[in-house]
Amino acid sequence: MKDYPIVLSIAGSDPSGGAGIQADIKAISACGGYAAAAITAVTVQNTAGVSEVEYLRPELVAAQIDAVMSDLAVDAVKIGMTGTVPIVEAIASQLAVHPVLYVVTDPVMVSTSKDSLTLPEAVDALCSRIFPRSHLVTPNIDEASRLAGFRIRSVEDMDRAAALLRDRYGCAFLVKGGDLPAASGQSVPDIVSQSTDVLCDLDGLVHITSERVLTNNLHGTGCTLSSSIAAFLGAGHPLREAVQTAVAYVHNAIVAAAPLRIGHGHGPLRHFYR
Repeated sequence: MKDYPIVLSIAGSDPSGGAGIQADIKAISACGGYAAAAITAVTVQNTAGVSEVEYLRPELVAAQIDAVMSDLAVDAVKIGMTGTVPIVEAIASQLAVHPVLYVVTDPVMVSTSKDSLTLPEAVDALCSRIFPRSHLVTPNIDEASRLAGFRIRSVEDMDRAAALLRDRYGCAFLVKGGDLPAASGQSVPDIVSQSTDVLCDLDGLVHITSERVLTNNLHGTGCTLSSSIAAFLGAGHPLREAVQTAVAYVHNAIVAAAPLRIGHGHGPLRHFYR
């Protein structure tokens, strides 16, 4: 087991600190890792939403990745917001030059506030250029529905989507179930007491359940989960153990953040609750 894994986050910047690179650095650090970062985009956002996105030149994204990976012994990479096809290509090219055993990809398509963060054509590039190089991909319900080609309305649908995507892209998939009640059309009083995430790896399906927390402070949840998984993988934990430990960490960070009032919209998690 590695005591202080080095994890590179490749993602967009959130000036409010709740998501993106900022959330990744907090999560990686809280989970015992050393966080490095390559920025793909500068966003203008806060807890209320995203108002503007400026994607960086792909050459600059590639240069950041090369600068880190040619110097630091990176144990794991987390890929978040990519945005454009040229940026996806730049990331894929750098991963070919600097192979890493563990790549965790969060296919960020929209923000917590439902603002679009990735161009449609970039999703196709992500599937063909990044997923095959990934150890794990972590879509939410909407993203998994889009990738699988059918609307996910139940845990059984999550199982089917996770297995289909694993077989298609040759890597493990973690379909996150936090948004399942909304996707299934349930009203708030009908929301189940537990949230179920579905992991499909080479050994099959695993359901990971946690108590659902009714809170508005969920900004950056996906970023936090994927980067914490990367930290645990980089430390040497097996995939299933890394995912289960990360899910528990995120759950506790949500619980700790529930009473906080940071911003007027979707507040952040409390990454350093322990």
